[in-house]
Amino acid sequence: MHDEFLCHVTAYGTCGGQRIGVPLGTYRAPTLALALWWLRDRASWIADRLDPRPEAGHFPPNSLVPVADTVPDVPAVLRAWCGDPARQERVADELAAGRLVRIATGDDTTEYELLAESVDALRMQRTAGLLVVPVA
Repeated sequence: MHDEFLCHVTAYGTCGGQRIGVPLGTYRAPTLALALWWLRDRASWIADRLDPRPEAGHFPPNSLVPVADTVPDVPAVLRAWCGDPARQERVADELAAGRLVRIATGDDTTEYELLAESVDALRMQRTAGLLVVPVA
């Protein structure tokens, strides 16, 4: 029944005392498998940008420094989520059941959110309100 999925990735931070969201991507996946692939791909993309490999060669010397052990390790959390088949299966089950899935992690300055939901479930929610409108 749930054949199409809408996926979003957003970064949230504070600017001028207000919480703001910056969209990092949206994808309308035609299948559950592609929705999961896209979420994993975006999570990996964020992790690679937050924690680039120093041996990549395109960074000036000493431009990358380790952070303190007290700083949450967002790239590690995202990479762990991508590499955990059991968690991927739970996400797939939730999406297949028509439920919204939210994967979120953050550090001291930014929260990263991956969302996915069934397009069919969204349509059903919109029309459910129309079905209970009283007729005069």
